Amino acid sequence: MRLVTVEAARAHRVVPLSVDARTLTVATARPLDPSLDELGFRVGRRVRLLVASDAAIDEGLEAFCGNEISRLATILGERTDLVDIEDSATLERAARAAPLVRLVDEIIRESARARASDIHVEPGRAAVTVRIRVDGILRRAWSLPLAVRTALVSRLKVMAGMDISVRRRPQDGSLRLRVLDRELALRVSTLPSGGSEKAVIRILDSERAPLDLRELGLSSEDAGRLRDVVAAGRGVILATGPTGSGKSSTLHALLHALDREGRNVVTLEDPVEYRLPGVTQVQVDPRSGLTFPAALRAVLRQDPDTVMVGEIRDAETARIAMAAAVTGHLVLSTLHTTDAPGALTRLVQMGVPAYLVAGGVSAIVAQRLARRTCSHCRGAACPRCDGGLRGRTGVFQLLVVDDALRDAVVDGASTPTLRRLAREGGMRSLSEDARRQVAERRTTPHEIVSITRGDPSAGRPCSNCAGGVPTDAAGCPWCGLATVSRCRCGRRLEPGWKWCPECRAPKSPT
Repeated sequence: MRLVTVEAARAHRVVPLSVDARTLTVATARPLDPSLDELGFRVGRRVRLLVASDAAIDEGLEAFCGNEISRLATILGERTDLVDIEDSATLERAARAAPLVRLVDEIIRESARARASDIHVEPGRAAVTVRIRVDGILRRAWSLPLAVRTALVSRLKVMAGMDISVRRRPQDGSLRLRVLDRELALRVSTLPSGGSEKAVIRILDSERAPLDLRELGLSSEDAGRLRDVVAAGRGVILATGPTGSGKSSTLHALLHALDREGRNVVTLEDPVEYRLPGVTQVQVDPRSGLTFPAALRAVLRQDPDTVMVGEIRDAETARIAMAAAVTGHLVLSTLHTTDAPGALTRLVQMGVPAYLVAGGVSAIVAQRLARRTCSHCRGAACPRCDGGLRGRTGVFQLLVVDDALRDAVVDGASTPTLRRLAREGGMRSLSEDARRQVAERRTTPHEIVSITRGDPSAGRPCSNCAGGVPTDAAGCPWCGLATVSRCRCGRRLEPGWKWCPECRAPKSPT
């Protein structure tokens, strides 16, 4: 490993096996590659080749690179000049030192190879822990010497264009990097913690962006209904759900479904995550005055056909988006709500006039993510997956707004009423779609437990049959068990009451 660098091993696709004074022995899947002569010239030895398969070379390189991180960490841990540097000039020189640069590059490269979406650099009392999030699960990847904690975070700041002298307040930065022959966008965030700083790197890979609605996990029926709404070319389409539920991926899949040659498509994002050909993409920058409302007003003067707003964060943005939809534009955006009908209520609660919400919103997609069954072993567990699971699939609830829902919104209907009308209009719950995914073997029952338990549209479980009981129901629609006791006058009776407090009639025995 001292003789053959990781960069050279990757460039020539060789795994170094042994070395003596005259010969370097390597494994390769390409024994006739003329560039191997260059490797011999570089190391000053004759290169002896042993032939292996491509899969074996990939596995060997992965192990070799993992050892490289450990080796660099050991070298840096022995350096006393890196411990808690205070001087900014010295810190910047340390952040540009070759071993530290290679360590950070290797961490990012190996995290990308593992399909990680996030890298967490967490200084502790005895070591710096690096954890990576793969398919939504955060796991420990490497433990680094505590001596590198300041220089390591400073290196990330230098790469992301942040101020390394500022350590007592949060900072954000970004950069683009070519890793594993792919263009990656990295978003770096730092946070003061326990006298040091924690750093989180979000990895955005444009090549992993979904291009089709069916790839996301939508059923063929829901995908067809959503394409019809997009084809109409007007109204607001919202993707809702918690942070990390794949809302941005859904919006980009919708953009791919558009005719970008014959339409003027503009996106407002913070930050721009995936580059799309044929689309004008605007980076929102509140510090310079380019907020979502200001950018949206400017875009509407640019003769747009379709506008994507990364997130509706305030009432002003929401009102402008709804007004644009009413006047004939197609607007795509995201909102944080637990289910699709709740988004209609949330917009009204934000201060958007009910008539604008009713007239503007065309469809709402609520979603969650569940780990997907491995396509190679179909859940049996193989070297490519984690216990039979690899990647994630979306679980969806599609609400297409009809006239009954529009009238109810204008009349100020409650969320339970909107849920009931939506179900009557054909909307399924997240729980139902999750069970469909299990039936199609796209995921497992264990993966959808949190989705079914947290689905407000499914209602509370019946104590008799465990079926979903709507929140406004007096009884279970599956087995008929009464779930709410009411007097003949309509007043709800609490457990233990013997008389109705409204009409003073005795409680009927049940």
